[in-house]
Amino acid sequence: MCELLGMSANTPTDLCFSFSGLIQRGGATGPHKDGWGVSFYEGKGVRSFHDVEPSCQSRIARFLQDYPIKSKTAISHIRQANVGSINLANTHPFVRELWGRYWVFAHNGQLTRFTRRVGMYEPVGDTDSEDIFCDLMNQMRQNLPRDAMPLQLADRLVALAEEYAQQGVFNCLLSNGDWLFTFCTTKMASITRRAPFGPAELKDTELAVDFASETTPADVVSIIATEPLTCDESWERYQPGEWRLWQLGEVIASGKVDVPVHQPPVETGSACSGQ
Repeated sequence: MCELLGMSANTPTDLCFSFSGLIQRGGATGPHKDGWGVSFYEGKGVRSFHDVEPSCQSRIARFLQDYPIKSKTAISHIRQANVGSINLANTHPFVRELWGRYWVFAHNGQLTRFTRRVGMYEPVGDTDSEDIFCDLMNQMRQNLPRDAMPLQLADRLVALAEEYAQQGVFNCLLSNGDWLFTFCTTKMASITRRAPFGPAELKDTELAVDFASETTPADVVSIIATEPLTCDESWERYQPGEWRLWQLGEVIASGKVDVPVHQPPVETGSACSGQ
């Protein structure tokens, strides 16, 4: 399996702290060493970085740890290859244009017998994840109007996610820059940080931060990850079949659908010292 990381914030915020913890799971504290990627929205544009090197060893990843790219929405992924070879074309997140916006998608799981329906979007690589994304984009384009509102989009996304989840493990992050859609089949957790802000320590590396010195009282920043990244904060775990639509750091819609029971992946990440 792979691991996901998403951010939704009401003000442009960097992902350096959370990203520093995630990349250690790409070959150091976790087995997800088959490439990684991250995409940051900047207005209607997307700044994306990908590498086939294990994220814990990647010079590009180390650069991003120290380069505070500010974004209201970001999606990252570290890969443990099950389907598809190890190359750049198969690294998440994947990006496609729809209705004048870039849509960014990352997937954790496997749909072994998935068949993509006919449509204009086709995969570049050979992963089931990109195949699913192309099918999702085709279905959105074919079944919704260009001016669909976020809750209309969410209804269609939930129906598609429920369909995919009947065929295998489907944990995903998807955004068009305005909102972030999250769906859980096996593992996902989130935390929303708001005033009064406090300190936090990463599980996977010796790094701590005092958010009170990095934020304003009006800031709201939500982090979504496959597994909690810190060990001294209270993360909220998703239930299987649970979905949430985030915007500006807040949940604007949520729900739960029935999905088959799957064996969850083995938990990764070390505990904090002294815990």
